[in-house]
Amino acid sequence: MNDSHSAEMDIRAARARQTRAMAEGDLDMVAAFWTEDVTMRRALGQAVAGRAEYRAMLVAAGAAAVPLVYQRAPDTVEVSLQWPLAYEEGRWSGHAGSAGGPAVMSGRYAAQWVKREGRWLIRAEVFVALTCAGEGGGLEAVP
Repeated sequence: MNDSHSAEMDIRAARARQTRAMAEGDLDMVAAFWTEDVTMRRALGQAVAGRAEYRAMLVAAGAAAVPLVYQRAPDTVEVSLQWPLAYEEGRWSGHAGSAGGPAVMSGRYAAQWVKREGRWLIRAEVFVALTCAGEGGGLEAVP
């Protein structure tokens, strides 16, 4: 097993742990996979900057009348052989009530991972909404 393959497996395992933590509502664990200066572009275009703002966004989503639980499923992970960087691409979905609830919105995402102090962390993510159902269809995208 070469370093690239090992790094890919580490990133996939980290993403699986983070996704499981989202399903369980453990937002401290979810946030542990982000750099302090993480940036994120939400599915409908809103920008989020920093770990605290990202976590607050998830708190608000979970506190809604019908909480939204986000899930990620990576398709590919490509690790740089030159730098401590990796690129992940996959599918995401937002579920009403729980991770097993109906998906109200879904689409594609991309993430940049960086290795710091021996750990792979997410430095940036971009989500794009492509489909919706139910209440998800009433939301507005940022032009």
